[in-house]
Amino acid sequence: MATVSPSWAYTLQLPHDPRAPGIARATLRTVLAAHELTELIPTAELLASELLANAHRHTRGPYALRVRPMQPGRLRVAVWDADPRVPPGFADDGVLPALPPWDAEDGRGLHLVRACADAVGVSVLRELGASKGGKLLWAECR
Repeated sequence: MATVSPSWAYTLQLPHDPRAPGIARATLRTVLAAHELTELIPTAELLASELLANAHRHTRGPYALRVRPMQPGRLRVAVWDADPRVPPGFADDGVLPALPPWDAEDGRGLHLVRACADAVGVSVLRELGASKGGKLLWAECR
């Protein structure tokens, strides 16, 4: 008799705390290992790291990591925050800002996300009832 795996998705609510991105990455590794998706851990962790770092750096409130499978072997990693502003590279025009100088200490994160993800996108969320508004940046890998 064949068994059917139940669908799954995880959301980890995070406070605006410098330790939160590390906790989220550890949680992501544990979730993917539990679902036997260890081959996706390096790419998923890189995508999550960059999106979490941007949420922490560019917003003041809490944020959340969301993880869910899209198809067999394909994963969506998303980060929600309350700021509705869409960063360059996720806007509809898809134009990334220029790469920073080689000695700059930041400015490469979204370039890494675009280079390592199979697909990226954004959903701007309007405040409706229980919704907190903001945006959800996502990246998919397989």
